[in-house]
Amino acid sequence: MSTVLTVDHIEKQFGNKGNVSKAINDISFTVEEGEFVGIMGPSGSGKTTLLNCISTIDRVSSGMISIKGQDVTKLKAGKLEKFRRDELGFIFQDFNLLDTLTAFENIAIALTIQGRKTSEIDILVKEMAAKLEITEVLNKFPYQMSGGQKQRVASVRAIVTNPTLVLADEPTGALDSKSSTLLLDSFEKLNQELQTTILMVTHDAFTASYAHRILFIKDGEIFKELFRGNKTRKEFFNQIIEVVTMLGGDSNNVF
Repeated sequence: MSTVLTVDHIEKQFGNKGNVSKAINDISFTVEEGEFVGIMGPSGSGKTTLLNCISTIDRVSSGMISIKGQDVTKLKAGKLEKFRRDELGFIFQDFNLLDTLTAFENIAIALTIQGRKTSEIDILVKEMAAKLEITEVLNKFPYQMSGGQKQRVASVRAIVTNPTLVLADEPTGALDSKSSTLLLDSFEKLNQELQTTILMVTHDAFTASYAHRILFIKDGEIFKELFRGNKTRKEFFNQIIEVVTMLGGDSNNVF
């Protein structure tokens, strides 16, 4: 396996000289190809800021972030846009689908922007839709779909371009328990069958239990790291709850 993501001693500061706060304070870690890594932490811990910096939405104050060997902290606007389009896939809590486009069109737009041929787009969209079991909604508009279906459409859009890294921000946050399980089963399938590398921010211990490894963030720093190893999801879930308890919170809503 090769290293997909390297986060090296990054800091992110907000404010001016007289009133500076560190949202991220000297965080370092790596993610290998084919890993499924979760990031958890209390509200205000810096986990979303961390994801924003990795996704190139925000800039670090110091340190380096490398994706596929490319230092993204040094990329200028034009190259950064191309890098984001070609190397990263995004899954958001609120789906971010275009209401005037069908599911097929919402997925296809990512490939169209890359300049893919129409015949190739048709094949890729249908292949990936079949893997996430949303073939039946390809001709539907977002208002005709359930929340779970919309999130799976968004997931296909994120991975159809075969990105180096998929970044998921609270992907189950707007879903009921059944839809969440279906989506997470899809993530697991993508990770296992296609070796999709996933970095996911979540507040939910059940969602996090699908990951291989979890980084707990507190006060802008890595508080603890958990590895699933050969544990069952239930055993891993119990470990996650133990860490939540260590942080002194309610396991239902602290994250």
